[in-house]
Amino acid sequence: MTHPLPDWMEPARPGLQTYADFLADVGVTAGLIGPREVPRLWDRHILNCAVVVGPKTGLVAQGASVADVGSGAGLPGLVWALVRPDIAVWCLEPLLRRSTFLAQAVADLGLVDRVHVQRVRAEEVGSDWPGMDVVTARAVAPLDRLLPWAVPLMKPTGQVVALKGSSAEQEIVAAAKTASLLGLTDMRMVSCGIGEVDPPARVVVATR
Repeated sequence: MTHPLPDWMEPARPGLQTYADFLADVGVTAGLIGPREVPRLWDRHILNCAVVVGPKTGLVAQGASVADVGSGAGLPGLVWALVRPDIAVWCLEPLLRRSTFLAQAVADLGLVDRVHVQRVRAEEVGSDWPGMDVVTARAVAPLDRLLPWAVPLMKPTGQVVALKGSSAEQEIVAAAKTASLLGLTDMRMVSCGIGEVDPPARVVVATR
């Protein structure tokens, strides 16, 4: 059965389907995705990530560079690269099993020119790191822990676009002091994909 997609996402359907199949097979075998997640890969994972970079959100600019912290199975980094062929993505993943999965997925999806997999912790990135326009993460850590990892990866004018769940508002409150100390402003929760995915994706955005 073909999964319905928003019109703007249709050009990416072949790549998204290949990635979904890869997640359902190798991702489960490698322990990156639980078997129970396979029936809801599209709605809960792939589309939940994709809508964040859709044309209605304006969160990730044309031609942006993106760092995906703790990329894991490539959510959201690989999904963003598939639906947005204009952006370049650095997937940062310290665990060998996950970084191996990511490298194989990038090769199989034909993304080697725009997606770079680095086996490294975000807080251990070297001084030669190129600043990113956007730093993202999904299900990695609470905001008060994530922000100190993200800010050093950003350009002076970069922003955090973190995918969060039902605790987004509470995390914003808890991380307010940390954000201020790091020079982040306008931290807020944004709902993405209204009318495209149910429930909409909940994203915390903060600007440096």
